[in-house]
Amino acid sequence: MSENQNKPINKDAHTIEILYSSDSDGSDRHRRSFPDRTHPRNATTGSGSSAEETRYLLQTSEESPRYMTASPIPSARINNDHTPTDAWGIFKVRSKYYLPILQWLPHYNSQLFMGDLIAGLTLSCLLVPQGLSYATALCKLEAIHGLYAIVFPAITYAIFGMSRQISVGPEATLSLLVGSSIAQQQQRGGHIEPLAWACLMTLFVGIFTFILGIVRLGFLDSLMSRALLRGFITGVAIVVTLQQSIILLGLVELSEESGITEASSSIDRLVFIIRHVGEAHPLTTWVSCVSVLCLLMVRVIKSRVPKLALLPEVLMVVIVSTLLTSYYSWDEQGLAILGKIETSGLPLPSIPAFPENKLLKDLLVTSAMIAVIGFVESVVIAKTYSSRHNYTVSANRELVALGVANIVSGLFQGIPAYGSVARSKINDRAGARTQMAGLITGVLALIAIFFLLPSFYYLPKAVLSSIIFVAVLSLLSELPEDLHFIFKIGAWRDLSLLLVTFFGTVIISLEFGTLVAITLSLLLTIKETSYPRISIMGRVKGSSDKFRAIHDDPEEVEHLEDVFIVRIEEPLFFANTGQLKDRLRRLEHYGDMSTHPSEHPRLNQMSYTIFDVDNMPDIDASAVQIMYEIVEAYHARNVMVFFVRLRERPMMMFKKSGLYDLIGSEHLFQKVSQAIGAIEKDMAKRVNYGR
Repeated sequence: MSENQNKPINKDAHTIEILYSSDSDGSDRHRRSFPDRTHPRNATTGSGSSAEETRYLLQTSEESPRYMTASPIPSARINNDHTPTDAWGIFKVRSKYYLPILQWLPHYNSQLFMGDLIAGLTLSCLLVPQGLSYATALCKLEAIHGLYAIVFPAITYAIFGMSRQISVGPEATLSLLVGSSIAQQQQRGGHIEPLAWACLMTLFVGIFTFILGIVRLGFLDSLMSRALLRGFITGVAIVVTLQQSIILLGLVELSEESGITEASSSIDRLVFIIRHVGEAHPLTTWVSCVSVLCLLMVRVIKSRVPKLALLPEVLMVVIVSTLLTSYYSWDEQGLAILGKIETSGLPLPSIPAFPENKLLKDLLVTSAMIAVIGFVESVVIAKTYSSRHNYTVSANRELVALGVANIVSGLFQGIPAYGSVARSKINDRAGARTQMAGLITGVLALIAIFFLLPSFYYLPKAVLSSIIFVAVLSLLSELPEDLHFIFKIGAWRDLSLLLVTFFGTVIISLEFGTLVAITLSLLLTIKETSYPRISIMGRVKGSSDKFRAIHDDPEEVEHLEDVFIVRIEEPLFFANTGQLKDRLRRLEHYGDMSTHPSEHPRLNQMSYTIFDVDNMPDIDASAVQIMYEIVEAYHARNVMVFFVRLRERPMMMFKKSGLYDLIGSEHLFQKVSQAIGAIEKDMAKRVNYGR
């Protein structure tokens, strides 16, 4: 150690200065001052504590780098002690990532089990009636297939999934898409087996979702605009409400006689309900109204009385209505009941029969739509609760888990299953802390299949529709908040997107609404990414070497005569450089993009262009080629081009492409002010040459 290294020097009565060097010969010296708390004005804890603090700052060891002794904050050390080096160790670590159950199950304890058990019981009380409802009322299948869509996806996700609070099961929106697809094929005269079509669709939904995860497209959940998604979900809620209203009023037979089918539009259903509401079945209407009111009232009470948050109101309505129907023989008075649920236990896994080739395209398109809508909502739920409970989830791993869950569901005659916002919220409030809660829900649904199906014989279909009706009302609950926010900030584009998706879903069809939502999201994403983020910089008034973006403060920042300064704000690649030439040309003429191109140019012809590329960490081959053409075009117009703060990776691409030689090393600078200095010298030369 050098003689002067870490030597305290009494600079004055107020500070202690540490002199240290980075080299053993004492070169490259630096000084850092710290307050001397032994001085009377700075003393707080006495001279003893000051001496200890000084000794801490001066303390060195052979294990610590010398630069650490210059600051009381030590450098962080990366711990590689637990990094596996052998094949078996790597396999064990990777297996815990790809099979999360291997990570949480070995550390599971009884304290976690109690919370998960309560959550599983609470969820099963909600999910079992919902599964019966969605399968019969929305998909138009046997009720048992709704339970299969609970058992197999819930158990599979508990093995492969990373989210601890998400509830995976059948969803109203997706079930309606399945039922609508079946109805459309039947209306077109297609010879399909509804169960085979639904199971095959579920299988392809799982395959599409699985592939999205394998190719690491989990970021796609960010491409779906909130306004588009809200418009689509609101439209689905209206469609389901009108569809279930016919069942709630006991007008099913009359609607069939009037030509209302599953493929009928929402407008047709609305007109039918208005015309025939006076012919509603009294008992069915009474049971429906009481069921809906009970479900809504209990929800309000639960929101105001936290102690009743786990009250299973859905199960209570199911039990009470079933007992009353059986006791008073309401089924003989015209009240439609669920009846006998045909089942022989669990089915063997099998691949459903494929339809005709001409129908396969429609099936694949609908399956892809369901996969996109399902995984977007599920990934949002997973990220929400992982952030709330401070653990990590991978969107790609979630896609794989949901894909496997739906593949298994399709093989075992289930319908599509994804995460539900409402159920996940209940799961979290009930105390779910691991994936065991979902596993328990699946096991309880399995018990219901083997032992409880006869108990649902007298369950009124109006009650199942009431459960769906109340569920879709929750889809509408967030609409006022979103609309208020849109009007508050004046997001009129978002409002128009919401309305387009909403009316497309309600007036035309669910498939059209889904296609509009997905297509518009992709088009908006492409539009936004195709425009490079660039800013025009100017000089701060009253200064000679301070430069800022003009749009930040147009009153304080001014354009420079004959000099065009461009700051590139992001990496350049093939997608966002296609419009770069046109944008630069327009900015040269008008100074900003807000001026309409039909107006006369506001700026004079430039002789110098400076590109500030400090915020451009990377550039690909296509972008380099376009940049080369831009520089060539400037040179053809006798415009000198300068680059400021060019980073290492873009520098390599510039050299490989020949752009570096085209620019010239003498036109590369580290500061905008340096480039301005070079321009001023060139201007002076031109003036002298002109003389």
